Amino acid sequence: MRMTGKLQTSNVTNKNDLRSLNSRVFIGNLNTAIVKKTDIEILFGKYGKIVGCSVHKGYAFVQYLNERNARAAVSGENARVIAGQPLAQSND
Repeated sequence: MRMTGKLQTSNVTNKNDLRSLNSRVFIGNLNTAIVKKTDIEILFGKYGKIVGCSVHKGYAFVQYLNERNARAAVSGENARVIAGQPLAQSND
């Protein structure tokens, strides 16, 4: 299942910015052969302003504007099944 949308975010998820760590969400067990960056942005965008999204083989990071949005995303999407695989998430 492919979602469509026209959101544009940075590929930067601030891994070196200590102030931003709590507003970043790790998404694991992701079938990146099927699920693309725009799919992640659409799914996780309902929890708040996404300022960065990076997708790698099997996982992704979403950088929110604030920690509250990141915590809501982890709570709301934990164990969701996408492309036949349950997501694993954490606030790092």
